[in-house]
Amino acid sequence: VANEGGKHWTVNEVRALIRIWSDKSIQQQLEGTVRNKRIFEQVAARLQKFGIDRDWKQCRTKYKNLKHEYKSVKNAQDSGSTSKSLKFFNELDAILGHSTMEQASKSDN
Repeated sequence: VANEGGKHWTVNEVRALIRIWSDKSIQQQLEGTVRNKRIFEQVAARLQKFGIDRDWKQCRTKYKNLKHEYKSVKNAQDSGSTSKSLKFFNELDAILGHSTMEQASKSDN
């Protein structure tokens, strides 16, 4: 998958991206749209506050890659394979693992 800009994401950068992504309002915005440039511009602006210089395209690419990796690890686990793993699996599972429960949890707020 494309490594945008040729600059690898550090562990701290990925953690910061996941922290922003775990924000309920960001998740709801991402769920509700396909054209998400503006959302990723917000994400990039928030990363900037942490001193992380990434543009919206890099953020979107990393988001898509993480989501894709998460799904492939999850599918491998569901089929009984434990060979695939992902460094940020637990953090991503907290965000993505409940998407079927999303409707139920919205009434909790």
